[in-house]
Amino acid sequence: QLQLVQSGGGLVQPGGSLRLSCAASGYTLDYYAIGWFRQAPGKEREGVSCISSSGGGSTKYADSVKGRFTISRDNAKNTVYLEMNSLKPEDTAIYYCAAKIRGLRTMCDMTRIFFGSWGQGTQVTVSS
Repeated sequence: QLQLVQSGGGLVQPGGSLRLSCAASGYTLDYYAIGWFRQAPGKEREGVSCISSSGGGSTKYADSVKGRFTISRDNAKNTVYLEMNSLKPEDTAIYYCAAKIRGLRTMCDMTRIFFGSWGQGTQVTVSS
Protein backbone atom coordinates (compact mmCIF):
# COMPACT_ATOMS: atom_id res chain seq x y z
CA GLN A 1 0.00 0.00 0.00
CA LEU A 2 1.30 3.41 -0.95
CA GLN A 3 2.21 5.52 2.08
CA LEU A 4 3.42 9.10 1.94
CA VAL A 5 5.59 10.60 4.66
CA GLN A 6 6.11 14.34 4.79
CA SER A 7 8.94 16.40 6.21
CA GLY A 8 9.90 20.04 6.25
CA GLY A 9 7.76 22.97 7.21
CA GLY A 10 7.99 25.12 10.30
CA LEU A 11 8.01 28.79 11.18
CA VAL A 12 9.42 31.35 8.77
CA GLN A 13 9.30 35.12 8.42
CA PRO A 14 7.46 36.75 5.53
CA GLY A 15 9.61 36.67 2.45
CA GLY A 16 11.39 33.54 3.61
CA SER A 17 11.61 30.09 2.07
CA LEU A 18 10.84 26.53 3.03
CA ARG A 19 11.00 23.17 1.31
CA LEU A 20 8.51 20.39 1.92
CA SER A 21 9.27 16.77 1.09
CA CYS A 22 6.90 13.93 0.39
CA ALA A 23 8.54 10.50 0.38
CA ALA A 24 6.86 7.26 -0.57
CA SER A 25 7.18 3.86 1.00
CA GLY A 26 5.74 0.60 -0.09
CA TYR A 27 5.39 1.61 -3.71
CA THR A 28 7.02 3.71 -6.36
CA LEU A 29 5.76 7.21 -7.02
CA ASP A 30 6.78 7.01 -10.67
CA TYR A 31 3.31 6.10 -11.92
CA TYR A 32 1.32 8.65 -9.94
CA ALA A 33 0.62 12.30 -10.30
CA ILE A 34 1.31 13.90 -6.93
CA GLY A 35 -0.47 16.90 -5.49
CA TRP A 36 0.18 19.33 -2.68
CA PHE A 37 -2.80 20.72 -0.83
CA ARG A 38 -3.17 23.03 2.14
CA GLN A 39 -5.76 23.78 4.75
CA ALA A 40 -5.85 26.96 6.77
CA PRO A 41 -7.90 27.22 9.98
CA GLY A 42 -11.59 27.52 9.20
CA LYS A 43 -11.08 26.95 5.50
CA GLU A 44 -11.46 24.04 3.14
CA ARG A 45 -8.49 22.09 1.88
CA GLU A 46 -7.32 23.60 -1.40
CA GLY A 47 -5.01 22.49 -4.15
CA VAL A 48 -1.63 24.21 -4.26
CA SER A 49 0.33 22.37 -6.92
CA CYS A 50 0.62 19.08 -8.74
CA ILE A 51 3.08 17.23 -10.91
CA SER A 52 2.31 14.52 -13.40
CA SER A 53 3.84 11.05 -13.30
CA SER A 54 7.48 10.58 -14.20
CA GLY A 55 6.71 10.05 -17.86
CA GLY A 56 4.98 13.42 -18.26
CA GLY A 57 6.65 16.13 -16.25
CA SER A 58 3.85 18.67 -16.43
CA THR A 59 3.05 20.85 -13.43
CA LYS A 60 0.24 23.09 -12.29
CA TYR A 61 -0.03 25.77 -9.64
CA ALA A 62 -2.79 27.62 -7.89
CA ASP A 63 -2.85 31.27 -8.93
CA SER A 64 -2.05 32.30 -5.37
CA VAL A 65 1.35 30.55 -5.44
CA LYS A 66 2.31 30.81 -9.09
CA GLY A 67 5.82 32.21 -9.48
CA ARG A 68 6.67 31.56 -5.84
CA PHE A 69 6.31 27.79 -5.40
CA THR A 70 8.02 25.06 -7.40
CA ILE A 71 7.09 21.39 -7.40
CA SER A 72 9.58 18.75 -8.46
CA ARG A 73 10.25 15.04 -8.14
CA ASP A 74 13.36 12.96 -7.58
CA ASN A 75 12.63 9.50 -8.86
CA ALA A 76 15.82 8.04 -7.43
CA LYS A 77 14.71 9.10 -3.96
CA ASN A 78 11.03 8.34 -4.59
CA THR A 79 10.27 11.83 -3.33
CA VAL A 80 8.33 14.89 -4.42
CA TYR A 81 9.28 18.36 -3.22
CA LEU A 82 7.52 21.68 -2.85
CA GLU A 83 9.93 24.60 -2.79
CA MET A 84 8.21 27.66 -1.35
CA ASN A 85 9.76 31.10 -1.77
CA SER A 86 8.61 34.63 -0.98
CA LEU A 87 6.28 33.23 1.64
CA LYS A 88 3.37 35.34 2.83
CA PRO A 89 1.31 35.18 6.02
CA GLU A 90 -1.62 33.93 3.95
CA ASP A 91 0.43 30.83 3.07
CA THR A 92 0.08 29.73 6.68
CA ALA A 93 -1.66 26.35 6.72
CA ILE A 94 -1.20 22.65 7.18
CA TYR A 95 0.23 21.25 3.96
CA TYR A 96 -0.54 17.77 2.68
CA CYS A 97 0.79 15.71 -0.17
CA ALA A 98 -1.29 13.03 -1.82
CA ALA A 99 -1.20 10.64 -4.75
CA LYS A 100 -3.76 10.71 -7.52
CA ILE A 101 -5.45 7.33 -7.15
CA ARG A 102 -8.67 7.92 -9.13
CA GLY A 103 -9.27 8.94 -12.69
CA LEU A 104 -6.21 9.15 -14.90
CA ARG A 105 -3.55 8.60 -12.28
CA THR A 106 -0.69 9.92 -14.32
CA MET A 107 -2.25 13.25 -15.22
CA CYS A 108 -1.73 16.32 -13.08
CA ASP A 109 -4.77 18.06 -11.68
CA MET A 110 -5.80 19.45 -8.32
CA THR A 111 -9.24 17.93 -7.96
CA ARG A 112 -9.17 16.78 -4.37
CA ILE A 113 -11.54 13.82 -4.72
CA PHE A 114 -9.13 12.11 -7.12
CA PHE A 115 -6.41 11.99 -4.47
CA GLY A 116 -5.68 9.55 -1.67
CA SER A 117 -2.88 8.05 0.39
CA TRP A 118 -2.57 11.41 2.10
CA GLY A 119 0.58 12.35 3.95
CA GLN A 120 0.36 13.16 7.63
CA GLY A 121 0.40 16.92 7.06
CA THR A 122 2.98 19.47 8.08
CA GLN A 123 2.47 22.91 9.57
CA VAL A 124 3.78 25.95 7.75
CA THR A 125 3.56 29.23 9.65
CA VAL A 126 4.59 32.52 8.08
CA SER A 127 4.84 35.20 10.70
CA SER A 128 7.14 37.94 11.88
